[in-house]
Amino acid sequence: MTLGFGARRRGELPVEVTELVGRTAELAKVRRLLDRARLVTLTGPGGVGKSRIALRAAAEARPDYPDGICLAELSELQDAELLPHTLATLLGLPAQDARSPLDLLVEYLRDRRVLVVLDTCEHLVDACAMLADVLLREASGVTVLATSRQPLDVPGEHTLQVPPLPVQDAVALFGRRAAAVVPGFAVTEANRADVLVLCRRLDGIPLAIELATVRLRAIPLDQLTARLEDRFRILGSNRAARTSLSRHQTLRTTIGWSHELCSPQERLLWARLSVFAGTFDLAAAEQVCSGGDLPPAEVLEHLIALVDKSVVLRVDGPGGTRYRLLDTIREYGAEWLAQSGGTPACRRRHRDHHLLLAERFYDRLLTAEQVTLYKALVRDQANLRAALEYAFTEPQGHRHGLVLASKLWAYWVTSGLPTEGRYWLDKGLSLSPDPGSERAHALVVSGILALMQGDLEPALTRFTEARRTAEQVGDPTALAYAIGYIGGVHGLYGERELSREHTDDARARLRALDDRLGLVVSHYQEGFLRAVINDIPGAVEMCDRAMEYLGEASGECMIQSNIMLIKGIVAWDTGDRAGCARLVRSALVMKRELGEVWGLAHCTEALAWVAAEDGRYARTAWMLGAAQTLWRRIGTPMFGVETLLAQHARSERVAREALGERAYGRLNERGARLALGRAVELVLADADSPLRLPAQDAERGGRSGAEGLTPREREVAALVAQGLSNREVAERLVISKRTADAHVEHILAKLGASSRTEIAALAGEG
Repeated sequence: MTLGFGARRRGELPVEVTELVGRTAELAKVRRLLDRARLVTLTGPGGVGKSRIALRAAAEARPDYPDGICLAELSELQDAELLPHTLATLLGLPAQDARSPLDLLVEYLRDRRVLVVLDTCEHLVDACAMLADVLLREASGVTVLATSRQPLDVPGEHTLQVPPLPVQDAVALFGRRAAAVVPGFAVTEANRADVLVLCRRLDGIPLAIELATVRLRAIPLDQLTARLEDRFRILGSNRAARTSLSRHQTLRTTIGWSHELCSPQERLLWARLSVFAGTFDLAAAEQVCSGGDLPPAEVLEHLIALVDKSVVLRVDGPGGTRYRLLDTIREYGAEWLAQSGGTPACRRRHRDHHLLLAERFYDRLLTAEQVTLYKALVRDQANLRAALEYAFTEPQGHRHGLVLASKLWAYWVTSGLPTEGRYWLDKGLSLSPDPGSERAHALVVSGILALMQGDLEPALTRFTEARRTAEQVGDPTALAYAIGYIGGVHGLYGERELSREHTDDARARLRALDDRLGLVVSHYQEGFLRAVINDIPGAVEMCDRAMEYLGEASGECMIQSNIMLIKGIVAWDTGDRAGCARLVRSALVMKRELGEVWGLAHCTEALAWVAAEDGRYARTAWMLGAAQTLWRRIGTPMFGVETLLAQHARSERVAREALGERAYGRLNERGARLALGRAVELVLADADSPLRLPAQDAERGGRSGAEGLTPREREVAALVAQGLSNREVAERLVISKRTADAHVEHILAKLGASSRTEIAALAGEG
């Protein structure tokens, strides 16, 4: 995951792509409910607009939550046990912490004022109810805004049934969406009657209206209305005394009409695409959905047709073009797939496709393809979960699940998901107790992830069992890895001779197997261990050997950046500040490309030490603050290594003494509040101030703080500093709320601030 400034970070609210039509009354009701309740659930049938209202309401309420808003889009999550972990990940909580994600959530949120948006809860209603109940009881500053087809039924819950659009708003929505389909279309006196009939027939359900407008590409409005009316009349005649369909049935009928207007091959593709969780690309669709009456060469043609019919949505992003189905449309396709008996075969192809992706990533881990393949896996996280879930629910698929979870070991580590990786591996191990190579390798990877989280005893238990299993089934690779990691744990316990005995044995086995990946990992990890115990020559030797096996021109980032970071720490220990800075900055560039929080924290920390020795105390203060925020996301700072913690303390002490407590505290707090991408950008730009990049200072003639604001922006900043909301600022200055919103956004950007709470301090500097 590249930390691009245009990309939406996990948990942030998305930018609205289409205009929200109407809903003024509903938004006002949600706002009033949020003012007096801590759990608000928007309920209603699928397609009625619950999510759109919730997201807009959350955006408008942003000033009321100084510690932020966290959006959890749950439609892609199927395993209820992963809900706390998912929310913890979205909040950036310690992935390297072995405590339960729920405990981490409570601890983090207990003293914060945060709005948590749980979107699409109905398939996880019990898990969402439990989570909401715990947060309401344990974190008094947290408010939960949920959307669900049914209430969560939690004490203190306030529900709002989202109604369909009133007729006039439905007509307005039809007109705007139809104009996007048929350029020049407008609702006029000549066609208003047809539009009214259609909108009433569709019960004012936004999704049903949008699906109907797509048909205007093929037939004129009057024929569209007549055909839809005929369809509903036929359905109504089969329902005895009932003269109308329920709104749920109205949406299903509209989706069914779209389904009937598709060709047989398009219907087949629609059904098969329902096995994807989240987005997918063309290659995946061709691999998973082709077969029988749908040859691979025809998938693209029918996929384009489904996009044209708004059955499939096109999603363009940094990774290229991807596609997805809305939840209700996916559900409809899944029902058709199940009725045809095609679900097991299609899900197996889905599992096998993602297993191939994981194996390719593992096999090419030491090549220039590493980063590209890693980012592809990040984009496919929801599908990886779906593939693992299917593998562990199918009795004959447990082996495939163990292989998939094991091949993803570098993905679990780099993406900061060791807890989730352990969850899947431990689940598979419990389902597959019989000895086998798959089990031996899964035990090794489970131990590695436990080790990453500082869980030494469970890690040693896993490695020991892996060794025993590998010996039993005759797997020399798993045996070599198990022995090596057993040696690593002994080294962390301070048992140096026992550690060296095991690691030397492991490397001899890896050389005999010509296992280049194993040799690279073994050497650089021992390099880190030796650096920690202050064996400088040994650390350098291990890192250099790792680089020899790796090859500097490989284009690989994950391991090479770790080697550079270790050598940077070694350079620091030998007094080579310039060498340390050079190596760590190179590592930081690679870590930024990967979005690896563990590495970003280490690099920021080390460069803060260099700044302290260079007498750049302001830089030291804000960088230590930024690093501390990252360490909180990881768990124990610097894995609790005493020598590294001691250096952190020394750098903090000299910066405090030079700056004074007040100035140090202010700068440290600003650094702690920087967004991750912004913090890394400032570090790499060699910035002394957390307010802006050096280049920006030059462009503005050196102006800082309030000097960079217009007179009106200074007025707004002063009112914000007094604690006024944007609405109150607008009323005080007799301007529109939209104008006040824009002023505040400009002020935040100019000051380099990340929240309203920083404006008071920053606007006063000059």
